[in-house]
Amino acid sequence: MSNITIYHNPRCGTSRNTLAMIRSSGVEPEVIEYLKTPPSRETLLALVAATGQPVRDLVRSKEALFTELGLDASGVTDAQLIDAMLAHPILINRPIVVTPLGTRLCRPSEQVLGILPHPLQNDFTKEDGEVVRTAGSQRA
Repeated sequence: MSNITIYHNPRCGTSRNTLAMIRSSGVEPEVIEYLKTPPSRETLLALVAATGQPVRDLVRSKEALFTELGLDASGVTDAQLIDAMLAHPILINRPIVVTPLGTRLCRPSEQVLGILPHPLQNDFTKEDGEVVRTAGSQRA
């Protein structure tokens, strides 16, 4: 079993790039497609706490459902946001990656580099063509 877990949405380019970077470091992570297998309340709360970020940062505010549910209103509590994410997992921002070095919302995907136990083995080209250089590579 891997010591890295990614809460992944295969339809999301950032999530796909993050997963590919993890694999490029030589690790096959545990992949949890959170839309198919949503986290429990306990797991979601633990993930939020482990990131050290406010709950609001882990809510996908660009989803139409965010506004439809009134989550953009002032006074919405963390508990209400958690309840909404549990009822509608599409509202969970992604990807969230858990490694022995920390837990992080990896937006942009390069955020994963700071918590990978092993560096990328080679330069990595993201889906949009942007190159993420390994620590030892030279820019052309």
